[in-house]
Amino acid sequence: MTTFFTPAEVRNAVELLASRFLIRLVTEIDDNGAIPTRRLAGTLPDLSSHQLRRATETARAHGLVRVVPGAGLELTESGSELADLYDAVARWARRHAYPAPVCEFSGRIRHVLDLLAPSLATERAGGFARPSAGRLPSAEAEGDLARPRALLIQWLADNPQVTRVPEPEPVA
Repeated sequence: MTTFFTPAEVRNAVELLASRFLIRLVTEIDDNGAIPTRRLAGTLPDLSSHQLRRATETARAHGLVRVVPGAGLELTESGSELADLYDAVARWARRHAYPAPVCEFSGRIRHVLDLLAPSLATERAGGFARPSAGRLPSAEAEGDLARPRALLIQWLADNPQVTRVPEPEPVA
């Protein structure tokens, strides 16, 4: 697959997808089904009302969740595919103890997305950049990254709204 992204598009997408609040919302709905909006705070008690509102608004704006009368928030097809991507990324991270043998689910996803991001924007140059900080995976583990990377590229290609970089506000 030869889908290319600008560094700004990759940065925008990874910032969004690596949001702890979004990860929690998407995976909770994926694991347990629709959440009535009035029960969000009880379902995700570790998130403040501001974080819940931000996650919900972000997920709706990017077409990841929808409100279904009588059921509440449920994943769209894109949201369900994102949950699958999160699962694949987290499985890779657990298998390779990345970034550490013990790490929370959303932390694993954030670290792997950060690890993958440079290669998405530098593929044109023929090389794959490596992150400069933190524990790097072994060569074998890095080779295993091909599947999560391909899933991420496909998901981003299917969901271009996530890579769009907001236009700067005009100065009055």
